[in-house]
Amino acid sequence: MPTLRQFATPVTIGAFLLSAVTGVLMFFHLDAGLNKAAHEWLSWALVAGVLAHLTVNYRAFKGYLKRPLARGVMAGFAIVLVASFLPLAGSSGSPVPVVMDGLAKAPVVKVIALTGQEEPLVLSRLAAAGFDADPQQTIASLSGGDRGAQGEILKAIFAE
Repeated sequence: MPTLRQFATPVTIGAFLLSAVTGVLMFFHLDAGLNKAAHEWLSWALVAGVLAHLTVNYRAFKGYLKRPLARGVMAGFAIVLVASFLPLAGSSGSPVPVVMDGLAKAPVVKVIALTGQEEPLVLSRLAAAGFDADPQQTIASLSGGDRGAQGEILKAIFAE
């Protein structure tokens, strides 16, 4: 039967490769398909692999903690991690969540008006996408509060 030692490094390397490639693709906005989902969910494999790797190599890891350079590098990353939770001064963040929230609260007919398209055409596109919309209904109520469904509704409305 395989031991933890036999799995630790291959899982760490494989999960790192997946996480690194999908992360770089996301950074450059080149991700497609399931890249984002794979990056978010399969990064747990990286966590598991690293924990397994630390478990089987604990004595060597303790040795690194005695080296000033290694401690300095790890402390530097710890400081960057803590700093990543601090809000940016003077930054109000992305306007996208505010816009999306406003669109979700708006009646379908008003969002259709933003497109400059004919209401019956857009309503038929919504119906074809599986959303039987009352023009006065809000996008949030049409989607049942599901953000994924809201995105599909907006995609159907703004499609040309």
